[in-house]
Amino acid sequence: MEYIVSASEMRRYDSNTIEKIGIPACVLMERAALAALAAVEERCAGRLRGIHVLIMSGTGNNGGDGLALARLLAEKGSRVEVWRVGERQKASDQWLRQEKILENYPVKVTDVPGRQDYHVLVDALFGVGLSREVTGIYAEAIGLFNRLEGWKLALDLPSGIDADTGRLLGTGVRADMTVAFGFRKRGLVLYPGCGFAGEVRTAHIGISGLSFFGREPEMFAYDEDTAALMPDRDEAGNKGTFGKVLLAAGSVGMAGAAVLAAKAAFRAGAGMVKVVSCAENRAILQQAVPEALLGSPENLTEEMAWADVAAVGPGLGKGEAAERCLTEIVEEGSLPLLVDADGLNLLAQRSKLRRLLEAQGLKGRQIVLTPHVGELARLTGKPLMFCKENLAAVGTELAAAYHGVVAAKDARTFTCGDGRICVNLSGNSGMATAGSGDVLAGVIAAFMAQGMGTFRAASAGVCVHGRAGDYAAAQRGKHACMAMDIAEAVGRFPG
Repeated sequence: MEYIVSASEMRRYDSNTIEKIGIPACVLMERAALAALAAVEERCAGRLRGIHVLIMSGTGNNGGDGLALARLLAEKGSRVEVWRVGERQKASDQWLRQEKILENYPVKVTDVPGRQDYHVLVDALFGVGLSREVTGIYAEAIGLFNRLEGWKLALDLPSGIDADTGRLLGTGVRADMTVAFGFRKRGLVLYPGCGFAGEVRTAHIGISGLSFFGREPEMFAYDEDTAALMPDRDEAGNKGTFGKVLLAAGSVGMAGAAVLAAKAAFRAGAGMVKVVSCAENRAILQQAVPEALLGSPENLTEEMAWADVAAVGPGLGKGEAAERCLTEIVEEGSLPLLVDADGLNLLAQRSKLRRLLEAQGLKGRQIVLTPHVGELARLTGKPLMFCKENLAAVGTELAAAYHGVVAAKDARTFTCGDGRICVNLSGNSGMATAGSGDVLAGVIAAFMAQGMGTFRAASAGVCVHGRAGDYAAAQRGKHACMAMDIAEAVGRFPG
């Protein structure tokens, strides 16, 4: 996995590295500059002599990284300009040290760029500490930087992007590549910040897990191969070994949701799937998913005794029959439970059920909720835009209320619970299609049935679902991608 850090976490780890481990700040700055140099060398195929480079430098430590890079490029024979933006009187000690060293090198320091085009432009204006809107000379500088022609490299984070939220602080640098120092920052993976960062590379400059001192980052992302995220497979197992999923899904006219969830559960490795749906859907289900068993809504107690996990909600509807189904599954009170789609909408309308499920979570029932932003707003009573802008925080709050796990779904999905947050970096816009969420519910339920803990099942399930969407989009194209394409791609591991 890859850690994704907040600004405060990064400052803590930087301080720990310097003060507790004993690596001097100037050494970290030098290694950061060397990592940036390697990116420029790769871009220029090693031919740095004579190229024109502009480094837009603030007067903080990020600017200091830029000054160190200017020196290294000058040593390679590049024609380097440093465009200083900001007041020298407010410069950091490390910036002043780098400026003093740079006086001995053939580097031009200017207040205005001398050209309209450069081979390479480097953004070293702000670091991770920026939290206010960019205005005045800084906004003007970013505007000009973006207009200049050339390949653009951001150091650690594009200037103008909030390191914690990815929010655009008025204006921001549009980079072709960002070299993140130590760890990737949250603003580099969240929208819209990730759209400004270009290709992101993480450079290990001496700040590592040793710098945590018992306080690991709260957020991470999976970077393992897809096969490593799937449940272990016992070669001597049988269909019962690989878990039994009870799926309460599909109302009249909504059989497709049940079909998609059931197929995805099988593709994710479940040994058996039993679908509880209305009588009108039985023939459709038998034809579309002949592998699935069919259960009866009138005999839910027996059906739950058969299952290893229950998933309720895809296409279920919000009528009386759906409410009775959800109520019985919740009141049963022991079977691991995933609630999705209409199950979440019904839960939002029934305070008694919410309180009961919260009490069961407190007693140890395994619970996973998979709301998209609108469902999350209904469940929590918070404004929609607040939920969208604070998705991880609201998801974490809801997970704590149910003592369970919440997969808060949006363009970036956060899996929250157990004091951790997993942000999903897989997937694409082609997955914004009807039925995609039903596929995800089937995948997570299958992982739970195969013995994965709830947090791992939900977080790995979200990632596998996203990678299936990436595979499907590669085969079909993003515009043509449909939920069934995603379901069929689950469990495929293209080389």
